[in-house]
Amino acid sequence: MAVRHTYPFTAIVGQERMKLALCLNAVHPRIGGVLIRGERGTGKSTAVRALARLLPEHDVVEGCHFGCDPDDAGALCWQCHDRMTAGERPLPRERRRMRVVDLPINASEDRVVGTIDLEAALKEGSRRFEPGVLAEANRNILYVDEVNLLDDHIVDVLLDAAAMGVNVVEREGVSVTHPARFILVGTMNPEEGELRPQLLDRFGLCVDVEGIADADLRVEITERDAAFRSGEPGFAERFLASDRELGERIEGAVPAFERVHLTPGNARLVSSICVEAGVLGHRGDVVTGQTARALAALRGHQAPTRDDIYDAAELALAHRARAQIRREEQEPSQTEDAERRESEDEQPQQGENTQPGASDSEQEAGAEQQEASQADTG
Repeated sequence: MAVRHTYPFTAIVGQERMKLALCLNAVHPRIGGVLIRGERGTGKSTAVRALARLLPEHDVVEGCHFGCDPDDAGALCWQCHDRMTAGERPLPRERRRMRVVDLPINASEDRVVGTIDLEAALKEGSRRFEPGVLAEANRNILYVDEVNLLDDHIVDVLLDAAAMGVNVVEREGVSVTHPARFILVGTMNPEEGELRPQLLDRFGLCVDVEGIADADLRVEITERDAAFRSGEPGFAERFLASDRELGERIEGAVPAFERVHLTPGNARLVSSICVEAGVLGHRGDVVTGQTARALAALRGHQAPTRDDIYDAAELALAHRARAQIRREEQEPSQTEDAERRESEDEQPQQGENTQPGASDSEQEAGAEQQEASQADTG
């Protein structure tokens, strides 16, 4: 079988937010994927395919069409359940590398979700299912180029599956359910049309990309591209160590995510940022919190720092904010915080709004961050 060479992830020049958003979804896919908006030729598809090669192999049930996780009994397909019921315990396993599954722009709903053989179901009582794109995408990356040109209903189906982690197909009273946990990456050129706001909001993160204006960096991009396309000896090896190091960081951040929790000050800061940015609904708060935890895990923090939260908010609210996200450059000291609180206690104002402002939450998050740092070094 021919080997498809992939551009090294760490060889991509610039586009740091796009690369970070992809890595965070690899740490915690339930963030809800990423929508990458921008002009053509900015490395969108290159980064997605490079990410797949960056990530480590994982265990799957041997012979399973859906690539079920043998260590997660709650996320097995019906076929794997039947095998276990028949006494095949433990289920045999094999190693597979994550891959990119492309969704055709003209895909029908049946091609996306799969089809049930109703005749076999009614006559024989058997479940014959022809897997669709969502089955192929389980535990892989689902790449949807020009997502804004897809039928809205198809986009709804994709986002539903991404949010629930399962695909449910029902036809004439017959249903099939299988796991559909994937990293959803959609790309679009806004000049060719926008997504409806209801669909836009359901993407976890959003990044706007554009061509790099720095002349030296543009030269570096073209030189690296030429070296890769010509198969220049040693080009891939130059980035082998950095790719491996990043892949190991992501692999370590996956279990670390469950140990990272938002402190009360973190949660107040997240909500205050969303309120100040004019975010409608509460999905922005939830996604920002999850993204901050994933970012903290990737950076090796026990709890999200103030910078983790603001960096996460810029990714999670780019398509939700109706006002600019303002990041304070300097953080008030604990002494200033104590003096302010003492002054407020001495001079209460009648009818004062008791809702926490962004500065209050920043101070709480900063104090908790300082305590966590002291605990780390103690």
